[in-house]
Amino acid sequence: MAPASLLIAIIQARMRVTLCDVGPRDGLQNDRETLAPAVRADLCDRLAATGLPRVEAASFVNPQRVPQMAGAEEVFAALSRRDGTVQAALVLNRRGLDRATAAGADEIHLAYPVTDTFAQRNQNTTVEEAAAGAADMIAAAHDAGLRATATLGAAFGCPFEGRVDPGVVVDHVGRMAAAGADEIMLADTIGVGVPSQVRRLLPAAIAAAGDRPVGLHLHNTRNTGYANAEAGLAHGATVFDASVGGLGGCPFAPRATGNIATEDLVYLLDEEGVETGVDLEALIGVAEWLSSVLGRELPGLVHRAGPFPSGG
Repeated sequence: MAPASLLIAIIQARMRVTLCDVGPRDGLQNDRETLAPAVRADLCDRLAATGLPRVEAASFVNPQRVPQMAGAEEVFAALSRRDGTVQAALVLNRRGLDRATAAGADEIHLAYPVTDTFAQRNQNTTVEEAAAGAADMIAAAHDAGLRATATLGAAFGCPFEGRVDPGVVVDHVGRMAAAGADEIMLADTIGVGVPSQVRRLLPAAIAAAGDRPVGLHLHNTRNTGYANAEAGLAHGATVFDASVGGLGGCPFAPRATGNIATEDLVYLLDEEGVETGVDLEALIGVAEWLSSVLGRELPGLVHRAGPFPSGG
């Protein structure tokens, strides 16, 4: 029998994954700079031009709570709409869904934490109420002809309640699958997860999801995000969220810092022989542009180091 590492390499060589850049939403929602809607739309267009199949363009939330996301309708109105790239909207309630649908979002992303304290802080609700609301919004999105992705926040650990029972996460995966979610994401919202957790949780989540794809939304707060992505790739994750430049964080989660950087993840996948369809050089250019717009260096590393030299 071939060694496990060889089997993984064979699987990876034949695999294609779907990437979603959440920089315009998750990357900017907790940033000290608030960018105008036109600039955020420009960021979405630049990301689409790299070949990314999906961009999370805006969040339809209360701008008084998240001022960086004000003007979501203006963002969608200013998009160039490149063929091959889905421009998605994050919503947390039915009002947000109605706004996103009216604004012309291509796809709906909805999210809720799997712990009550975080759900209360983030959405002023309980987990049970949030799960029921998510199920209703999945149905409403489908009625509007839109795909719906459900993200389970704090799936690897909660900033308020600590460790999260994997069984609770798997139960919610099953509930979202039964509600008809087209895709289910497990979010390490505060970047506490390690590969052993991914190896244990992901196969059980995939089994609970049935035929629904399961993916990972990873933060690199404790420098484990890329190791978790590699573990996820080896254990069945086919969708990954990442943020250009490594920006990110949740306004309602203490010490939640940046997502894994999209260009760093693309470099890793390219070198592993996994097809993404993304132009790494172009993506590095977007990270450099965003760094200049924000007036500071971004956390990602590949846009500073560059891709692997081709010769020499």
